[in-house]
Amino acid sequence: MMKFEELLAEVDGFGKYQILVFLMLCIPRLIIPMHFLLHNFISAIPPHHCAIPDFPGISNLSQEEVFRVSLPRELDGTWSSCKMFSRPQLHLLINSSGELDNGSSIQNCQQGWVYDAGQYASTTATEWDLVCEKKGLNQAIATFFFIGVTLGSVFFGYTSDRFGRRTMLLVSSFITVFFGGMSAFSVSYWMFVTLRTISGVGLTGMSIISLILAVEWTDIKHRTFCGTISGMSWSLGYMLLALIAYLIRSWQWLVLAVTCPCLLSIAVWWWLPESARWLLTKKEVETAHGYLSKCAKVNGKEDFPSKITPEILRKSVTIEESRTYFYWHLVKTPKLRRITIFSAIVWFGVSFTYYGISLNIGGFSLDPYLTQLMFGAIEIPAKLGVYFVLDHIGRRHCQGWSLIVTGSLIALNTIIPAEHGHVRSAVAILGKGFSEAAFTTVFLYTAELYPTVLRQSGVGCCSFVARLASSIAPLVMLLDDTWKYLPPMIFSVVAGLAGSVAFLLTETTNIQLPETIQDVEGDRNKTPLGDQVHEQSIAADSGGIALGMLSQMNVDALLPEPQEANKDCDKEEISS
Repeated sequence: MMKFEELLAEVDGFGKYQILVFLMLCIPRLIIPMHFLLHNFISAIPPHHCAIPDFPGISNLSQEEVFRVSLPRELDGTWSSCKMFSRPQLHLLINSSGELDNGSSIQNCQQGWVYDAGQYASTTATEWDLVCEKKGLNQAIATFFFIGVTLGSVFFGYTSDRFGRRTMLLVSSFITVFFGGMSAFSVSYWMFVTLRTISGVGLTGMSIISLILAVEWTDIKHRTFCGTISGMSWSLGYMLLALIAYLIRSWQWLVLAVTCPCLLSIAVWWWLPESARWLLTKKEVETAHGYLSKCAKVNGKEDFPSKITPEILRKSVTIEESRTYFYWHLVKTPKLRRITIFSAIVWFGVSFTYYGISLNIGGFSLDPYLTQLMFGAIEIPAKLGVYFVLDHIGRRHCQGWSLIVTGSLIALNTIIPAEHGHVRSAVAILGKGFSEAAFTTVFLYTAELYPTVLRQSGVGCCSFVARLASSIAPLVMLLDDTWKYLPPMIFSVVAGLAGSVAFLLTETTNIQLPETIQDVEGDRNKTPLGDQVHEQSIAADSGGIALGMLSQMNVDALLPEPQEANKDCDKEEISS
């Protein structure tokens, strides 16, 4: 009997055909981060103040004098963005520290707001006046989007296994193009939120299915290369958003600009193959043989169709079904329960901190566009750094210390005075790098903690927790109205606690991976990995470099049985 990996070797496990397929599948990976972080620009809140009525006696005043008699000051001396005097305080022209006239009061803006268009021509905040008491609705746009991402992972994880990778990739692309494009023409807040949420569903489908399809056409030996390039695609998309947003300052056009590349994904879809591995699990041998023959022809293996006929394929190739385990098995036994609880805490901290930093690009000496660019650029050395040091310092230390350092840098940034803007920017960028290192590590580490029979469910459960964290992070930022140091304090404490919890997990470096629940509950085999397993671990490690934040790794290469590996990827994305 022949396993699929052996069959893949017959057509060349990573020839010209796989390279072309992989490059086409990098297009969705490039698009995803632009949508995941689009909130930074389409929902930015520019400087604003209350629209001042044309009160008698102020028409001849300068703008500064109009502000002085119409707007109160904040504690830091700036004009209030959300308050105004009920009537002009003309005496303040003479004595700026004077008391209010009798009968006057400070009230909320009565006739809307005036926005500074110097940085942004329009945003969702200016479109629907989502400022001041409605500021929470503006931040909730990101939360609703990530809820859509969560729903998409569940929906497309199931349907891609049921109806095929290729079919559902096209469906997810159409959903993204249609609902993402329509959201740019929204005429109300709730229409935009609804369409944006549905586009999040489609984007997740594009993300997880493109990764699965790439992995299922690639042999284990070359998943190192694929994982690394896939990760770089994410970081490139992260930085590309900064350029596009800099050139396009209107939120409607910006939404369309980052959605239009999805049309390219639809265009290249016609040349993408279905997963031959999936087709064989569905007993569609003739179709699988057709794709494999085409692959062999492009790769120069002309003798494949005659050497392995559909009949031979039907009889000799085995694609075993994965065993039946359920999520409740993750907490049924003591050691697995401990692993699941601690891993969930770590994943929450990793995702919560990553998006807490990524969705906060204001308040530094750099403008938002340059900050976004630097946040994306720092991910590349962070991913490469993890790849080179992980086997030397161990998974547990890399996971724990990367989170603790991230939390420490967030805390440090809060005590650096605002006048030292360049220092604050450097510390923030460094913190972003360590948060990326934590995200890259967590996928590989978690996959090595769980036994093969529960690896899919374990990483899937933790990924779900991470998506919840990414949904909560934007709302925590609203607490700066209560106390400006409260959000960074929360992010810092959560990162520190999650990092501390990581030290309670078992070290997995150079340890034989567990196959069964009994392997975990008993004494894990401490025998160092053999060459073959070590090669798979390295492949998975670089796969971990693949996906950056939420969407960062293929632990597929960790799995001893290729057939189970394919089903892990759809559970292991986040969004980032």
